[in-house]
Amino acid sequence: MTTRILPAVGDPDAARIFSTLLSQLPSAEPSPPVPDSTTLLDTLARLAVDSLDELPEVVLVHERIGPVPALELIREVALRFPAVGVVLVSSDAGPALFSAAMDSGARGLVGLPLSYDELAARVQAAAQWSVGVRRHLGRGAADAPTGPGGRVVTVTGAKGGVGTTFTAVQFALAAAASGRRTALVDMDLQAGDVGSYLDVQFRRSIADLAGIQDISPRVLQDAVYEDRTGLALLLAPADGERGEEVDDRAARHIVGALRGRYELVVVDCGTQVTGANAAAVEMADVAVLVTTPDVIAVRAAKRMVRLWERLQVRKAEDTAMVVNRWSKHTEIQPALIEKITKTRATRTPVPAAFKELQAVVDAGRVQDLDNRSTVKQALWTLAGELGLLAAPDTPAAAPAPPGGALTLRAAGTVSRLRRGREG
Repeated sequence: MTTRILPAVGDPDAARIFSTLLSQLPSAEPSPPVPDSTTLLDTLARLAVDSLDELPEVVLVHERIGPVPALELIREVALRFPAVGVVLVSSDAGPALFSAAMDSGARGLVGLPLSYDELAARVQAAAQWSVGVRRHLGRGAADAPTGPGGRVVTVTGAKGGVGTTFTAVQFALAAAASGRRTALVDMDLQAGDVGSYLDVQFRRSIADLAGIQDISPRVLQDAVYEDRTGLALLLAPADGERGEEVDDRAARHIVGALRGRYELVVVDCGTQVTGANAAAVEMADVAVLVTTPDVIAVRAAKRMVRLWERLQVRKAEDTAMVVNRWSKHTEIQPALIEKITKTRATRTPVPAAFKELQAVVDAGRVQDLDNRSTVKQALWTLAGELGLLAAPDTPAAAPAPPGGALTLRAAGTVSRLRRGREG
């Protein structure tokens, strides 16, 4: 059996050593080393689109890979590509690091400097494990998982007041109505209004999960509010200052835990870029940016897209643009917004019809919005277009128009937003 190996190592000298030793392993087919975590995750995602069998059996992660630290990168690979055996290569081969690597999902630890015998043994063990998992899964490309449980969609606003939270809530309601087990996360950490829109008050929030390293199903259940709409709600903290407790690492763990428990995780990221919501956007299978067809909002959308690209969070072409409060008389049409921002505008714009919404928004009961509302119909159609519904013939939402779904990448790596230093 040929073992395909993908090394992830940024140091050129170390990369040459890796390539030399891997080429000497029997029945090994090493790929050229990838230089950073972004390239590694993008490469694996691209291969997984074709077929589960296209993924390498073994990924080697060097301890000094970046920008995401090695252990966090291993956790990400293990969560999103569970049939890949990951081996950590580190100068510290002690029991503490070994335990941490296993907790993150690694299948082995190789010490530096590299030893041929040790490398061969660890690669062989990881490859055998990978083959066994794939045989057990027995599935093709159509069923290749993007995570251990479900998909993640983030909804971000170009600026305040464009309808970000309302859009996120309607996406989640549409998915739940189609039969998907859905979680709605409020990651607008200082000014989250998901609870207000759904008339929910709950003592727990996302901040209560921030300091927990291993989020068990029981811990997650205690923090999540099971609403009568069928949604599982993870709310923003009532005290805005507690939002600082949720950093990018906490966001990764929380979203990863939710992804493992729910079929769909909808994240309201608000309009401000923080380490937490940047990590969520980076992890997302679908990243939605909401704007309105006016000059100020479109400029803000372009600014947001450029910021994401500079931080290596998301590429413009991998972002789905939703145009809210649209009318045929608007001078700025979706095609122009798509051209200006370089994003992929969705086929269904959301009409400007606030009178339909005012009563339910003021009452904090947006789940009671009439099915005849043109806004609701557009948003639920959009949910189908973005692939958020359980089945295309779900009565609650119209099927996506012909022409193919948006091509949206799996997540790459987020440059960290640390206070006082460059990510």
